Amino acid sequence: MQNNESGEQGGDRQFVTALARGLEVLRCFSTQTRLLSNGELAARTGLAKSTVSRLTHTLVELGYLKADESSGRYRVTPAVLALGHAALGNVTVREIARPLMQDLAEYAHALVSLATRDRLNMIYLENCRPRSLVTLKVSTGMQLPMTTTSIGRAFLCALPAAERDFLLAQVRRREPEAWAAVEQGMAQAMEEFRAHGYCTSLGDWNRETNAVAVPLLCPDHDLLVLSASGPAFALTAARIEKDLGPRLVYLARSIEAAAGQG
Repeated sequence: MQNNESGEQGGDRQFVTALARGLEVLRCFSTQTRLLSNGELAARTGLAKSTVSRLTHTLVELGYLKADESSGRYRVTPAVLALGHAALGNVTVREIARPLMQDLAEYAHALVSLATRDRLNMIYLENCRPRSLVTLKVSTGMQLPMTTTSIGRAFLCALPAAERDFLLAQVRRREPEAWAAVEQGMAQAMEEFRAHGYCTSLGDWNRETNAVAVPLLCPDHDLLVLSASGPAFALTAARIEKDLGPRLVYLARSIEAAAGQG
C-alpha cells in the first residue's frame, strides 16, 4: 500500500499512526542534517509542533534522540546506528562486492559505490575509494536525489515500466517546476541504458563531478546499483564510454554471478 508524506495510512486498522510518525521524525535526520529542532521537524514532517514535541520526548526517553545542550536541537544516537547496521547486515552482496569494488576504485582512481532506493532518493550502502581520491566526501547512509544522479537513473531504468512511472509521477507532483528537465534527463538515460547497459550523470548533480552507474540484480536482494564517480576532469565522457562504463557493466555481471552461486 502507498503511504502519504506524513506517514498516514488511511483505512488500514492495523496501521499504527504513532509509530509511523515517530519513524518520520527519525527519517528527517541524515549525514547532511545532523541537528534539528522541534520546529524544524514539524516543518519537515507536516506534523503539529505539539505532536513533534511529544514524539521527540519519547524518542529521547527511548535513547534514539539526544538533546544538544548548546543549540536546543536534537541529534540521533548510536541506537539508531545499530538499526542501520542490522539492515546493512541483510545486504550480503556487500561482502562479495567490496573487494571487487576496491580493485576498480584503485584502477579508475574513482569512488565506487553500492546504493539502493529510499523513497525518492538513493542511499549509499557501501563506498570504496582509492587512496589518491580525497575530493569526494561520500559516506555510507548519505542520500542523493534520484532523478539527477547516475545511480538514480540506473535504478529507474532497471525497474518495470509500471513501477518507474509510479515513482516518476511522485517526482512530478513534488517538483513540478523541475519536471521538464527531469523528463528530458530520463529520456536520455533510457536511450543510454538500452545502448550501453549503464547510465551517466555528467555534471547534472554536481557540475564538478561525473558518474556512471549500472543496476545490480542479485538473488534475495532488492534492486541495487553499482556506480563509479569522480572529478569531471578525470572521469570524462570519453573515458566513461571507452573504458569505465564497460568495466562497470562487467563488474556488475561478475558480482551477480558470484552472488547467484552463494
